[in-house]
Amino acid sequence: MNDFKQLKRNLKRDTSSLKKIKVSLLGDSATQFLAVALRGEAIERDIVLDLFEAEYNQVERQVLDPSSELYEHNAEYTIVFQSTHKLLETYSLLSIEQQGRLAEERLDFVRTLCNSIGGRIIYYNYPEIDNSAFGSYSNKVQNSFVYQLRKLNFELMKLSQELPNLFICDIASLQNEFGRKWLFDSAVYVNTEMLLSIDALPFVASRTMDILCALQGQFKKCLILDLDNTLWGGVVGDDGWEGIQIGHGLGIGKAFTEFQEWVRVLKNRGIIIAICSKNDEAKAKEAFVKNPEMVLKLDDISVFVANWENKADNIRTIQKVLNIGFDSMVFIDDNPFERNLVRESIPQVTVPEMPEDPGEYLEYLYSLNLFETASYSSNDSDRTRQYQVEAQRMSESQHFANEEDFLKSLNMKCEVTGFNAFNIPRVAQLSQRSNQFNLRTIRYTEEEIRAMEISSDYATFSFALEDKFGDNGLICVVIMKSLPEEQALFVDTWFMSCRVLKRGMEHFTLNTIVEWAKEHNYKKIIGEYLPTKKNEMVAQHYPSLGFDSIGENRFVLEVETYQPLANYITKK
Repeated sequence: MNDFKQLKRNLKRDTSSLKKIKVSLLGDSATQFLAVALRGEAIERDIVLDLFEAEYNQVERQVLDPSSELYEHNAEYTIVFQSTHKLLETYSLLSIEQQGRLAEERLDFVRTLCNSIGGRIIYYNYPEIDNSAFGSYSNKVQNSFVYQLRKLNFELMKLSQELPNLFICDIASLQNEFGRKWLFDSAVYVNTEMLLSIDALPFVASRTMDILCALQGQFKKCLILDLDNTLWGGVVGDDGWEGIQIGHGLGIGKAFTEFQEWVRVLKNRGIIIAICSKNDEAKAKEAFVKNPEMVLKLDDISVFVANWENKADNIRTIQKVLNIGFDSMVFIDDNPFERNLVRESIPQVTVPEMPEDPGEYLEYLYSLNLFETASYSSNDSDRTRQYQVEAQRMSESQHFANEEDFLKSLNMKCEVTGFNAFNIPRVAQLSQRSNQFNLRTIRYTEEEIRAMEISSDYATFSFALEDKFGDNGLICVVIMKSLPEEQALFVDTWFMSCRVLKRGMEHFTLNTIVEWAKEHNYKKIIGEYLPTKKNEMVAQHYPSLGFDSIGENRFVLEVETYQPLANYITKK
């Protein structure tokens, strides 16, 4: 973690080539140093914040006045810091009856805030202050400050489920981890009205940027694990599956068991789990199959690579199977040599500097917040099986003399539907997550997707693919906007899972939307490519499909003269 001085120094760097994002910062206390930390942390992540910082204690005025600078700035993200100290100040001046409504009053304002401001809201929750008016008995008294404060934090979580543009930045958990004296410096507060200590600012800025980056589609998708002395104690090749250290009893085996429990929770949440180990594969797998103390099983692993090759090369092999960016990967290994090798060979991969003591693994990894996300659905838990099946496909492809015969053998079938109550959450989630095969990389919320589905101005398509190995689920989305004056359709969105590349899905998709365009009397389809650092792979997407250039990164396809492109996918 960088300290505040380093974040401040970042502001002097040349940032002309970095992506700019408009952000507003509102606070009921001094936020100047928080603004510096946020801008410095953003630069660490190759982002420049075009930041509007409201004047001191102007949250309500900025939100409730439609002519305020907040609305004029029209930011993509608004960060709001309403502090526990100011909340306590408000509470102290209320009647007993009003004190019992403190949480509801603040929640009503947050609801108003989210319904008034465009874009996404990142709202800090409330680190606890116990004003010791009741002691522990405050848990029984509804109008006590402690009771209202805890109720507020709980209800904020529920409110964020209700409001899709509200995201809670959990700075209360930072206080739980590091302590109140670390988060809050009373001497600094009295003299500056600054509530966050200099030491805390980098952590708060990092948590904030974790959320913003996740909303921008920058997050970790895959955890790659070493085995010996990382997932269990000992060396399975020497000790055998019976002799590795693991289990719920006392001793170091307990630390490895709890580490595996954490990994399994990540897997169930949708993080891809892969193994990269210098080991004999058969002996390594024996531990998963035969040792009853193992929490993780082979079914939890998407890609299993155990051999005596270079680990950086093995991670490249894993990347080819998963077809995700290296910057979406985290590699955990107890060996400093292996960690440094991967850092130097594939610098995009995140490689935590693990503690020497396995008992400290979890607390250290918790502090890094490596797996922030901006979305979650029950479909995420199916991801492991999907990637296991993809590994099977890649293995089988080696048995065919040419790609055409392999694609024919897959017996691919695609179900094409519009958006509906069942798939809208998944469409919105993929909109947030898709980076590589994404022509315009426009992010949409569930509400925005739902509005497009019912609008006559848009045509929406979702594609779910299955083959002889299993169901790939929803793998492609196209949204087209009608341009009646041009008798044209504009491809507002086209993104696709990289798991199905090189199977003819692009051809099948274009055939489908051209057929729809013909049926509805449109003469042309207009496409646009908006380049990002991650979607270079689709820079030539439209030309490769037969579109003609009509300007910088804009293309057109004449519907009437279009000839369907070859593929081996049938409509279900």
